[in-house]
Amino acid sequence: MSNVSCDTDLICNPNFFFNRELSWLAFNTRVLNMAKDVSLPLLERLKFLAIYGTNLDEFYMIRVAGLKRLYAQGMVEIAPDRLSIKDQLDKIQTYIYSEQIELDALYDEIIQSLKKEGLFLLDFCELNNEQKSEMRNYFKHFIYPVIVPIVVDSTHPFPHMSNLSFTLALELESAGDIHYGLIKIPSVLKRFVSCGKGIFVSIESIIAAFAQELFPGFKARSFLFFRVTRNADIEIEEEEADDFLQVMSEGLKARRNGQIVRLEFSGRELFWADSFAQKSFFKDGNKETYGGVDIYYSSGILNKGALWEIVDQKDFAYLCFKPFTPRKLYADCDLYEEIKKQDILLFQPYDSFDSVIDFITQAALDENVLSIRMTLYRVGKDSPIVEALIRAAESKQVSVLVELKARFDEENNLHWARALEEAGAHVIYGLPHLKVHAKVALVIRQEGDSLKRYAHISTGNYNPLSAKVYTDISFFSADNYITEDVLELFHSLSTGLAHKTKLKNLSLSPMQIKPKILELIKQEASHGKEGHIILKANALVDSDVILALYEASQKGVKIDLLIRGICTLVPKLQGVSENISVFSLVGRYLEHARIYFFKHSECVYFSSADLMPRNLIRRVELLYGLKKSGLGSRLEFILQTQLKDSHLYELQSNGEYIRVNKPFFNAQGFFEIS
Repeated sequence: MSNVSCDTDLICNPNFFFNRELSWLAFNTRVLNMAKDVSLPLLERLKFLAIYGTNLDEFYMIRVAGLKRLYAQGMVEIAPDRLSIKDQLDKIQTYIYSEQIELDALYDEIIQSLKKEGLFLLDFCELNNEQKSEMRNYFKHFIYPVIVPIVVDSTHPFPHMSNLSFTLALELESAGDIHYGLIKIPSVLKRFVSCGKGIFVSIESIIAAFAQELFPGFKARSFLFFRVTRNADIEIEEEEADDFLQVMSEGLKARRNGQIVRLEFSGRELFWADSFAQKSFFKDGNKETYGGVDIYYSSGILNKGALWEIVDQKDFAYLCFKPFTPRKLYADCDLYEEIKKQDILLFQPYDSFDSVIDFITQAALDENVLSIRMTLYRVGKDSPIVEALIRAAESKQVSVLVELKARFDEENNLHWARALEEAGAHVIYGLPHLKVHAKVALVIRQEGDSLKRYAHISTGNYNPLSAKVYTDISFFSADNYITEDVLELFHSLSTGLAHKTKLKNLSLSPMQIKPKILELIKQEASHGKEGHIILKANALVDSDVILALYEASQKGVKIDLLIRGICTLVPKLQGVSENISVFSLVGRYLEHARIYFFKHSECVYFSSADLMPRNLIRRVELLYGLKKSGLGSRLEFILQTQLKDSHLYELQSNGEYIRVNKPFFNAQGFFEIS
């Protein structure tokens, strides 16, 4: 087959692009496959079930909700794969339906295996009489006071169900009439109640056991559980927002009341679930509102994300991976003196995140430090970094950009933004129409008669918890070549002009990163069969980047892509992408670093930006190259090592992911001990 013109045929041919949403579902299936892996400790398998469930919740709240909104508006917008919105919604539902039975069976398999290890996840009906008595006492003192039983009738209409709410529904009979009873299960209650060593009882089964007592005068004929998922994508009219902080606060409240996009039912008596849904949620008989509501039925528990409560049980830590202690580099030293001597590159979580914390805490206490500037995207609830910034604000100039639009971290970021402002820090609440996703900090220190700048640039968030499980690149430098650009970046953020800013030595999106990557691909393509490209990212979606890679492949360049999640590029197509291999690594740690290698470039690049339109044109991101003769060699070594991993999945031209057939090698395990 002759080469195909990338300018015309490729962009118009849907066979050269996978669908973004279906590619994401395939990624979540790889997460589910980790739960199937019998070589993993049992609680690690349960953890991957929890991750799978949480991932799917977010997918429905954002991606599916967005498609349904467009469908309801009558739009037929299509991506390069040419699937209509309706086609995508139908395929998504079919895909998840097909996985539901497998998911429930896998959950049952794991909990049966846990029983052999002395860890029991039980329903109330499985308890002995003594345990039932204990749970009755628990119900009376800890559950009964906080639940609200409701009989749905003319004076008590069907109540509003907030996003991800979990409810027990009962079919009640009184004098021959049938009513619905409801008991919302408050999120403040633990999902699993301890009933002796190693025994945990699901709270919904406890409430169901005593539900009859909450409805005197009625006979409970049957019951089921249901869970509501709503559109949680916050839409902010930024140009009309006089007080962005207030607008975001209102947006968070609105998230609880978004349009319903999914209903999940579980229980042994689901025969009346459809009629219940029709009478309660679709009273007008119209399920096409917002593109319809997807309904799923499960024989297992709803909200599998709650399984984290069991995974985190310290008494059963032996059923998890052995604890790993990161290497503590530059501990008990003057970190700034070390950075002044040479640039420092860390690979987390194998190298401790403590050095990043020390970078800020030492600056906060140093009387010679005049200024600290940072961007904060996802910092967590208990943040030693933000606490250090608050202390520093008492005596130093502290300027912090807090990205309030960091999805599902908005509320936490609002809290920290207010706390920083109250402490005297200058707080920037993001930028209009752009998310600031760059992870960067700058410390300015008085040294003799001059000012010295120290910078930190990272692919990951300033979050000590995620730093234990996310693989990220962390870089420190006092080189004026770098810090001058970082200072200019912070000035552009404070003036709101980052979208127009170009840096000299670093690359900044939305103006520079995409052109830089396209140029690097083009330059490597000029070397033909001598060329080699390795790109490691969370996602590859940008059509222009994909077309550039197709062109490079057609010229004979070998291309290896380590794409953990979404990939819409189709590999191994004759005459188009036969020189492109796409791999995905899903393991103990979440592969989060973005590293971009081009054989004939003098640098290896790391970035906060994925290869997606949102990162390249709608966000403020940073990309920086480290010379191969220096620290860049370590970035290249990371890529080459991961390509040897026998846990890799390889993407096929038909969209399937198949485990590679290689001699056993665990790259993540290698980095733990190397």
